[in-house]
Amino acid sequence: MIEDFGCARLEIADAVAIFTMDNPARRNAMGPAMVSALRRALDRVTAPGAGARCLLLTGAGRVFCSGGDLAESQEIVQSRAAGDSDAGAHYTLEMLHHPVIRRLRDLPIPLLTAVNGAAVGMGLSYALLGDLIVLTSSAYLTARFVKVGMSPDAGQSWLLPRIVGTVRAREMLMLGEKISAEQALSWGLVNRVYPDDSFAAEARSLAHRLAHGPTLALREIRKLSWQAWRNTHDEHLDMEERMQIALGHTHDGQEGINAFIEKRDPDFRGS
Repeated sequence: MIEDFGCARLEIADAVAIFTMDNPARRNAMGPAMVSALRRALDRVTAPGAGARCLLLTGAGRVFCSGGDLAESQEIVQSRAAGDSDAGAHYTLEMLHHPVIRRLRDLPIPLLTAVNGAAVGMGLSYALLGDLIVLTSSAYLTARFVKVGMSPDAGQSWLLPRIVGTVRAREMLMLGEKISAEQALSWGLVNRVYPDDSFAAEARSLAHRLAHGPTLALREIRKLSWQAWRNTHDEHLDMEERMQIALGHTHDGQEGINAFIEKRDPDFRGS
């Protein structure tokens, strides 16, 4: 199944959903049109019977996402906020981006972000939401908000310190410099870097691996990873225990244990 949203497209095949931002005129900017397309894609992906067990988020061309679409957002400000820039900014972030970001955070399936080119500003924020983040070797990342006299948005200043540490996060946010794929890998900012000519195939292969894994366990791992920043150690121990007990009653939990005992590959079904 392939669905075209105009500025993006969604393909679901072999349990992998691929959302590709494809708006060269706007350099795949994350403006209202792109956010709307992503929201509609998430509706499809999470609908009963959709068959998607992993979501791959990527871009077409040489840019992953050039950031927020300032021109398109300014039109929203003028039409909805009658010139009130504060109200317009609130609408753009709280009403458009934040709900989609929360939905990506709370996805019941793994999220793989495949950064095919530059990830700039808000584009970097979306890239960092991936459970796994892979880059093509020619890609670069940049926080860049400071270059236009602005502070970060879309959760970037929350994620960066937790991923690379406070010192490096401040450097990225305060200088707005380009971080090459090699540097991003060495900093632990991304998981893997693939050559340009094999990037798309490698990203799809990794998504396929996730989709055909124990997706119920992967869902709980996602929850544990996000909750780890908020829980006490005791709270987290209790949460892990509850999840293990629940997973032990699933097909995949029982199948995984049986396969281990019988020394064979497990047949995970996501149930």
